[in-house]
Amino acid sequence: MVNKILFTDLDDTLLDDEKEICQENRQKIAQMLNQGHYFVITTGRPTATGKIVVKELGLTMPGCYMASFNGAVIYDCAAQRVLAQRTIPLHVAKEIIDEAHKAGIYIHSYQQDIILTEEHGRELDFYISKVKMEYQLVPDIYSRLYNDPNKLIMIDTDGQGRLLDFWKQHEKIFKNCNVFFSRNEYLEICPKDTDKGSAVTYIRDFLGVPPENTVAVGDERNDIPMIQAAHVGVAVANGHPDIIKASDYVTHHDSAHGAIAEVIDKFIL
Repeated sequence: MVNKILFTDLDDTLLDDEKEICQENRQKIAQMLNQGHYFVITTGRPTATGKIVVKELGLTMPGCYMASFNGAVIYDCAAQRVLAQRTIPLHVAKEIIDEAHKAGIYIHSYQQDIILTEEHGRELDFYISKVKMEYQLVPDIYSRLYNDPNKLIMIDTDGQGRLLDFWKQHEKIFKNCNVFFSRNEYLEICPKDTDKGSAVTYIRDFLGVPPENTVAVGDERNDIPMIQAAHVGVAVANGHPDIIKASDYVTHHDSAHGAIAEVIDKFIL
């Protein structure tokens, strides 16, 4: 038996626009797990909300893993324990938060299972409509960060223009981070050398699976390092043009109609 690993993004890849998973995907995931293969959710979501989805999908059996915060946290879903994590140093986080405030750009971070934010406006509403998570309004984010954070995120619901300008103008403060867009509205700020590609490498080595037995599938730009780190990189039909261009294979089905089942049939089973 040759064990393989399937790494999959969550939103708009495994899940559809309604945050649901089709029955065909469920059946194929169960089939591959029963045959001894590994299934890994890789998501930009916080660990807390990722664990909720894992439980709802029944992905708590041996062979199921999760990389949350865009690879900053590696989680064993069956054992319910964190295997590894990376963080942004507090002094770096403070400088980024301060500069975001000066520029008038929304930013938040996380403490355990809670979003830490200083304002409740359309940016927060936009975010929590997609990531069901509790939040806490605080006078100062930095003072409530008791540990180095796994991620910061800057949000502009008008698109990436101001965020891109901020990134270009503040390259110096980002030198100890990995910065990228996960969608036009989100500028993700992760620990240095951390992305979904680093998660692929860590889990592959942890499980002792050779690189040629890895497959990854996603839909957005933050999934590109993941599909490039895997032996076979797949973009779903509804994917962003950049990931479609970077992929080895594009599914015939979209996320709402069994794209993951198609990938499992073609590359895992």
